Amino acid sequence: MAATHNLSSAALSSSSSAFFSHSTFNAKNPTVSLPLPGKSAGVCKCVATSQDFKTAYKTAVSRNANMAKLQAGYLFPEIARRRNAHLLKYPDAKVISLGIGDTTEPIPEVITSAMAKRSHALSTLEGYSGYGAEQGEKPVRTLIGKTFYGDLGIEEDDIFVSDGAKCDITRLQLVFGSNVSMAVQDPSYPAYVDSSVILGQTGLYQKDVEKYGNIEYMRCTPENGFFPDLSKVPRTDIIFFCSPNNPTGSSATREQLTQLVQFAKKNGSIIVYDSAYAMYISDDNPKSIFEIPGAKEVAIETSSFSKYAGFTGVRLGWTVVPKELLFSDGFPVAKDFNRIVCTCFNGASNIAQAGGLACLSPDGLEAMRGVIGFYKENTSIIMDTFNSLGFNVYGGKNAPYVWVHFPGRSSWDVFAEILEKTHVVTTPGSGFGPGGEGFIRVSAFGHRENVLEACKRFKQLYK
Repeated sequence: MAATHNLSSAALSSSSSAFFSHSTFNAKNPTVSLPLPGKSAGVCKCVATSQDFKTAYKTAVSRNANMAKLQAGYLFPEIARRRNAHLLKYPDAKVISLGIGDTTEPIPEVITSAMAKRSHALSTLEGYSGYGAEQGEKPVRTLIGKTFYGDLGIEEDDIFVSDGAKCDITRLQLVFGSNVSMAVQDPSYPAYVDSSVILGQTGLYQKDVEKYGNIEYMRCTPENGFFPDLSKVPRTDIIFFCSPNNPTGSSATREQLTQLVQFAKKNGSIIVYDSAYAMYISDDNPKSIFEIPGAKEVAIETSSFSKYAGFTGVRLGWTVVPKELLFSDGFPVAKDFNRIVCTCFNGASNIAQAGGLACLSPDGLEAMRGVIGFYKENTSIIMDTFNSLGFNVYGGKNAPYVWVHFPGRSSWDVFAEILEKTHVVTTPGSGFGPGGEGFIRVSAFGHRENVLEACKRFKQLYK
């Protein structure tokens, strides 16, 4: 996402001021400010446009009623907006972002050199290429299959290379259409719910329970090990499931995923399995849904290079749609997905795909494991900090996210308190669904010195 600091105060809604009462970093002495050097910080450009303007002309086109159902802005641009407001208030503060899960460490040279070589080749007659296959280049699909799905029966033409898992989630929603019912983990990545709303799969937002109608929110709590009690979950057509989970950081066990696959088979449902953090798993928990017998008949898997190789800006991911997965009339889901891909997408960048090939080389895999190891060390530092302060802390082991419990408190209030008093950006748990209320998510994506400094500030605030 592009970075900017030139956001005028006029672009900020008046509601943001309520989150920023005057305070300073030193929790013991709120009248003394800690001198913090100024530093440019990347923030996203996506902001809400003011509706308080007059125009002399309106078209005769009605607004999409589903868009009108959406509540406020998408979570992460909203966080960036509030961060911008904070920077306007404290222009000299060193704001540390452990909120939006954006990678910070450089892409390994073994990967960027391959992209540079492919880029330079485009300036030659021999090396130039234009449109590629919408499904991805054959060598990339083959190597993804070999690397991540070795002996799981996934074939090259089951794999669709894309510009990222988030984009594929919406493409999958186009395949499903508006006349389906949906279940999501609660809390979960907000793109699942928001895309369901936009596609017209949901009812109106119910403010009293903070849920949309016609979505089944599968509550995931510390008490149930962050895995829903499927005996209490009604049947839905589609089940979105992320493991390791964003935001809780929990990863499902083999036994739990077996229950999920059996549940989907019993109900004739389709699982959309988001495995974007699978390489962070360090125990025996499955890295793919297709490790579970029978999953190819009920599941789709989507994943990404974003959090493995630092490709959040490069954009490269993939989705696996097995041939065995069929609609109720026997038509292959993969054929409809292929039709959507060919209609909406011209294929991933050939330069990005060259980077993907390099990622999956022996040297590239070693380099990615090094990057992941770095972020996991950050996670341990954050976990140790909040544990030492007496908080109940979850996640971290198999994911780059730490899920911290603040019982009885509003997530947005805790977010605002931490930002105001420590100049650290986190993510309010309620932004991931009603089940996230009372939690904050702390991301391990950050330079080591920033993570250490943020943890120092957490200790000063909460000791």
